[in-house]
Amino acid sequence: MNERMAGLMLATIVGVLLIVAVYVSLPEFGSFPLRNIGGNRENAIGQRILENAPRETGSGNVVTGVVWGYRGYDTLGEATILFTAVVGVVALFRAFGRRRA
Repeated sequence: MNERMAGLMLATIVGVLLIVAVYVSLPEFGSFPLRNIGGNRENAIGQRILENAPRETGSGNVVTGVVWGYRGYDTLGEATILFTAVVGVVALFRAFGRRRA
């Protein structure tokens, strides 16, 4: 019984510390911290993207605008790597299945 109570107490303490740490360290939802860039305080890149993405990318959805407008080549590369990995795994399973049969 003592081990169970000690484990429960430890889990409770860790949970409370985690909640306090997250509550204290995270900024308010939807806000971006100001950064000091070259001696000038200006908004973070996230705020600029939120303000300019619909106009610069032509997308009504900011997330879609970032993925396809700002990071299009990166997204294409990730999709290519994923496709290649899936084709490789399928080829290995087919070759392995033929040998066992």
